Amino acid sequence: MAQAVVIGAGPAGLMAAEELAAAGHDVLVAEAKPSVARKFLMAGKSGLNLTKDEPLETLMLAYGEASDWLRPMISEFDADGVQDWARELGQELFTGSTGRVFPTVMKASPLLRAWLGRLETAKVQIKTRWRWLGWDCDALLFDTPDGKCPLTPDVTVLALGGASWARLGSDGKWAGTLQQNGVALAPFAPANSALSVDWSPHMQSHFGAALKSVRWMAGDTDSRSEATISATGLEGGGLYSLTPALRAGAPLYVDLVPDLDQAALQSRLAAKKSKTTLSQWLKKSLRLPPQKVALFHEMVKSSALPRDQWTRALKNLPICHAGLRPMDEAISTAGGVKRVALTEGLMLTAMPGVFCAGEMLDWEAPTGGYLLTACLATGRWAGRSAVDWLRDG
Repeated sequence: MAQAVVIGAGPAGLMAAEELAAAGHDVLVAEAKPSVARKFLMAGKSGLNLTKDEPLETLMLAYGEASDWLRPMISEFDADGVQDWARELGQELFTGSTGRVFPTVMKASPLLRAWLGRLETAKVQIKTRWRWLGWDCDALLFDTPDGKCPLTPDVTVLALGGASWARLGSDGKWAGTLQQNGVALAPFAPANSALSVDWSPHMQSHFGAALKSVRWMAGDTDSRSEATISATGLEGGGLYSLTPALRAGAPLYVDLVPDLDQAALQSRLAAKKSKTTLSQWLKKSLRLPPQKVALFHEMVKSSALPRDQWTRALKNLPICHAGLRPMDEAISTAGGVKRVALTEGLMLTAMPGVFCAGEMLDWEAPTGGYLLTACLATGRWAGRSAVDWLRDG
């Protein structure tokens, strides 16, 4: 029987398992899916952004209201810590112009193979197709290929993920089990989410086109990253950091020419003949790409837009949308186990000996390396705290 059971074989769970094994404990990792770290591998398809190479104080700004909670954990495993860890696993890294850090191979699979090899050397057992059913009295109960299996470990780490991308393992079904055991949870909500837009037919030719050199604005937040026009709406890093504001109901605006101020635009407009149409000015004078021109026309019903409002609309174009896409499509989720339900070591106050880590905690962050950094850091923190609890108990 394992002294320690970790439920969930994503980055947070594997990190917790490694810490427990390094302290000499027998560790079993239970994963419901047929293979481990599926969301991690999916992230690797776009290059595996490991972290953001920036000072701690700048890094922590990405975690918003949860920054003071996560600070001790990320301070001990910050951007430098993540990079050192990846290099120890034999990965060569590079840092892009925006500070994002990637493996040179731009894949997750080599790093994961090396990590699993190190865990095997440490004698960590990994059981796949083991779905956690909750507790049966004091025992963890699993549905396994060989039937129901109860385990009564000395310590448990839950790393069950959030409530998006259920097909990869994060279905949020664990929430009911924890609530029944007196654990305070915040409702799940989409984070890093695309937007639904009911496009008119003339936008179809622009599906897949990127909107670059733009500034998105919602509430007190803005972003200079790009987004893509899709068949269902708008998606991309430029919008993901605005999800908290959009979720709260803030209207969305875009500046289609962020490198030109109002004075420069007015000067260009004044230099054109009075008979110049809006479309001619956008295309020929401002040299906007077709997707930007199409978005402008889509949003302002430009045939009726007075000439004196052209520049204002370009700098502050309201985006009419139908809200965030369904939560299961979101890259991550907000909500989960509340801070008040946990000790500083991430142990559930209602359930001594049970620790939590990763996306199942109530925090969120934009894409760009912040999500994975916090998952690794909280997994490491929970694993070390579990070691301390076993030693002191």
